[in-house]
Amino acid sequence: MTRQSRRAFLTHTLAATAAISLVPAGWRRVFAGTEDIGESPYGPLGDPDGNGVRLPAGFSARLLAVTDEFVPGTRYKWHGQPDGGATFAAPDGGWVYTSNSELNGTRGGVSAIRFDASGEIADAYRILARTKWNCAGGATPWNTWLSCEEHRAGVVWECNPFAPGQGIARPAMGRFAHEAAAVDPDTGYVYLTEDHHRSRLYRFRPDARGNLSAGTLEAAAVDPLGYVTWVTVPQDRPYRGADTSEFNRGEGAWFANGFLYFSTTADNRVWVLDVASNHIEVIYDAALLGADAPLHDPDNVTVHARSGDIYVAEDADDLQLVLLADQFGQRIAAPFLQLVGHDGSEITGPAFNPDGTRLYLSSQRGTGGGNNDPGMTFEIRGTFRDA
Repeated sequence: MTRQSRRAFLTHTLAATAAISLVPAGWRRVFAGTEDIGESPYGPLGDPDGNGVRLPAGFSARLLAVTDEFVPGTRYKWHGQPDGGATFAAPDGGWVYTSNSELNGTRGGVSAIRFDASGEIADAYRILARTKWNCAGGATPWNTWLSCEEHRAGVVWECNPFAPGQGIARPAMGRFAHEAAAVDPDTGYVYLTEDHHRSRLYRFRPDARGNLSAGTLEAAAVDPLGYVTWVTVPQDRPYRGADTSEFNRGEGAWFANGFLYFSTTADNRVWVLDVASNHIEVIYDAALLGADAPLHDPDNVTVHARSGDIYVAEDADDLQLVLLADQFGQRIAAPFLQLVGHDGSEITGPAFNPDGTRLYLSSQRGTGGGNNDPGMTFEIRGTFRDA
């Protein structure tokens, strides 16, 4: 979807009147009721397959990797608790999918699967090791993967997705419970979410575009009309100053067409920041939809570049990947995928391959659901719509 049609989608949403703790409610635009939610363009979900994946007709899921098992065709064992991910185009027409490992101690890190131009697995390898609770992250326009540690002293690690190696710590981007990172390709600014009930939305302005070793860290202050100013904050600890705005567990984030999309899990919201105007809005709020709300516990976010459709993964609830979109001026909030029999797990790492024909994601703890149970990483194929 173009920037203009995305702006039209935001304009079509209705102003809500319920109060929230962040700012007065007059500026918010949301899905205001079930009558404003259209059906998915892909139709209803079918029966679960042998791995418990429900999809619309015409779509299928391939199990790519399982924790502690060799990735098919390679001698690399897949990591535990797969989390945030992204894809990167390779010069030969193939691509790489990176996947974080949200394990404790020094067992975290990042793995990568290399695909050839036909989409078959060509290799798998480790690109970050000996880190802790690598949750989400984000791709950069200069083709590196930012892997975020989710603990109070966590840092962002910058990794090369194209070959085995070890990432580089970027402490200038702050020490806090990092969740996701999303980069504006026009400026090189990095927007960062924080998984905490009193979290901030951060922005990192590097001293030199593409060099994340030094720069200024800022936190968002939202005024009553939804406009953001940025306050410089320390880089060595989480910031809780009253001159900035609280968000209730900031999680997934994705940058597309001049907009930052991000979720807050604890209050079941999805937000958008227009970086040109520095105006922020809620575009989905489950509290206003009651029992019929299709999305709860929103976590990882991705955007399908060819259509502009937003896909949001559920951290818990009924484990759905929910589509937020605009179709001929009608709002859509509908499940695209569901995991059945994966109780205790969560959907993680949704990301499309570079041409938007394949979608990757994981069940973090698989069908066992416990912290030590094997995760499962899938590839979804079918005909995804264009703009």
